[in-house]
Amino acid sequence: MTLIKSISGIRGTIGGRPGQALTPMDVVSIAGAFGMWLQNSGANKKLVIGRDARISGEMVNQLVVGSLISVGIEVIDLGLATTPTVEMAVIDMNAGGGIIITASHNPKNWNALKLLNSKGEFISDQDGKDLLQLVEDKNYTYNGVDDLGSYSKDENYLDKHIQHILDLDLVDVEAISASDFSVAVDAVNSVGGFAIPRLLKALGVNKVTEINCVPDGNFAHNPEPLPENIVEISELVKKENLDLGIIVDPDVDRLALVCNDGTPFGEEYTLVSVADYVLQHTKGALVANLSSTMALRGIAEKHGVEFFESAVGEVNVVREMNKQAAAIGGEGNGGVIYPELHNGRDALVGVALFLTYLAKSKMTSAELRATYPDYKIEKQKIELDGVADLDGILEQVRRKFIDFPSNTIDGLKITFPEGWVHMRKSNTEQIIRIYAEATTEKYAKDLAECVKQLMNNINE
Repeated sequence: MTLIKSISGIRGTIGGRPGQALTPMDVVSIAGAFGMWLQNSGANKKLVIGRDARISGEMVNQLVVGSLISVGIEVIDLGLATTPTVEMAVIDMNAGGGIIITASHNPKNWNALKLLNSKGEFISDQDGKDLLQLVEDKNYTYNGVDDLGSYSKDENYLDKHIQHILDLDLVDVEAISASDFSVAVDAVNSVGGFAIPRLLKALGVNKVTEINCVPDGNFAHNPEPLPENIVEISELVKKENLDLGIIVDPDVDRLALVCNDGTPFGEEYTLVSVADYVLQHTKGALVANLSSTMALRGIAEKHGVEFFESAVGEVNVVREMNKQAAAIGGEGNGGVIYPELHNGRDALVGVALFLTYLAKSKMTSAELRATYPDYKIEKQKIELDGVADLDGILEQVRRKFIDFPSNTIDGLKITFPEGWVHMRKSNTEQIIRIYAEATTEKYAKDLAECVKQLMNNINE
């Protein structure tokens, strides 16, 4: 039983005791408080909601709707919808905010409330703390019968989202259609199962093979789009001689790709390739979080623009992108943020931009991947239980490597001549993440193992 409150939303496992998991009581209190918090902050009473296809989604949705109506909110329900679709709807509908019911890459026994402001962006860390204090204090009042909110549905908003993508200057439907691509899609039986095929059709891709595209929430494999979880589509692409494989997570804000030879394009390199394309045509900064591949710095240098790093978490990346007036940004987990469309990770616009680049490059996906460095990333973790003083541990690790540049805006990142290692508390799980990247797989693994062992020794 787990309940986590962070900049990535309020998420937890379904079932258990209030305050220790995401129970109906927790959902009601958080949703109601958010509705009141929006009104107290001066936002209008219109709020957009949507959910991924996980089994608990409809139950949580009903709790959220009732809670919001009880505090006077005008609820517009998109039904089954991707995270970026809800974000765009908040902007287009001039809503005061939004709630996305999804636990993103977490397994099916999890769910979450992702909270959006009037810009369609995740609420800030401080706003989140203020909201949680409101929940803790129970300092809000439910409305009387004459002042209840309202409820309506708009289950066709995906088409508007797709049209916005088609209207982008850097999306070339004619070039994509002329390339006659054959594509496989694995949407882990969530909302990407209808969203990605519909986008592909609009882009002129007529040869689409769908696997795990029934949006019933029965995830066919671990929903995080890592290489070990996408074996089925990798084998299919190779066997059927397809041009590309597309994998999305349950709420379609992360995009992973499979090359035409069946090898993973690499989730880290989704943003690398899209940034490479965008920066050929638009000059502006490139922003990514601290745990993203150093190949992005090379892309920025290639196009003569500045590269900036932020703390992990979409809200942090977006804040830095706004500060630097970035042309493109995102996270190394396959999260593409293209501000020309909206300030949120969006696998759909990532697909459209990538396919345009692939069509114009006249290369296969494997050939395009070969144009980028083949850095290796090692991802490990330490269970947070039993770790008494993480900040103190990280400070001791920093001192051990005092001769190397370090960054402490989010945990600790140390940069070495041929790689880096980043240690930080997860925003979405009760773990400490240890990411390391280097020019070789052995070096990356050695870096991760070294600091992991060092942290364990200090904690003993």
